[in-house]
Amino acid sequence: MPQPSSTTSTPVRALVVDDEPSLVRVVAGYLEHEGFVVTTAADGEQALAAARSDPPDVVVLDLMLPGIDGIEVCRQLRTFTDAYVIMLTARSEEVDTLIGLSVGADDYMTKPFSPRELTARIRGLLRRPRMSSPTGAEPAVRTVGDLRLDPQSRQVFVGQTPVELTRIEFDLLDALTERPKLAYSRGQLIERVWGSDWFGDEHLVDIHIAHIRAKLGDDAATPRYVLTVRGVGYRMGPG
Repeated sequence: MPQPSSTTSTPVRALVVDDEPSLVRVVAGYLEHEGFVVTTAADGEQALAAARSDPPDVVVLDLMLPGIDGIEVCRQLRTFTDAYVIMLTARSEEVDTLIGLSVGADDYMTKPFSPRELTARIRGLLRRPRMSSPTGAEPAVRTVGDLRLDPQSRQVFVGQTPVELTRIEFDLLDALTERPKLAYSRGQLIERVWGSDWFGDEHLVDIHIAHIRAKLGDDAATPRYVLTVRGVGYRMGPG
């Protein structure tokens, strides 16, 4: 995906969605100054219409919108676009709830925030490494016990049962299964999945891992798939 710069032929397109005009002006102005092409929307219906008519690369989406709220907007966006989504919330405790709902956002920020931090988060998402084979060949399906992960189709199965994961959940599991004997720190997983420019609470990794375990039917006390390595982070188990 292209990076914002004066020499980039295809600038990154951002959609900013919030019903606070002052916030929209500040965020849009800052992003435009950084080289983004910005479209704005004041509610969920406008946001969905804008995303369909002029597909964005990244969406900055407020949780509390009039009419269709940010959760439903994000879910509908996921049906027709793979744009990165950063969800804005008024309270930090809402982040755990949003992740638990598997909304599908790629990152979360609590108001108030600095436009500079938001831009750094966006750049981190745009530079987030995609899991691909260095030789260009299609990556092989990975198995851990009865867990199967296909990096090419981005599908996960436990036995014959498909497991629906969000993009971040899949990328975390993809990283862990790529080198199943390696214990990853939270910082390493953040760099791998969110990108080296991301900064925030590493607690996000624990929340996502908890929901991956729940979706895999894994017992957090005695997990088979994603193991906790005390003092380090996580690695894959025997399955």
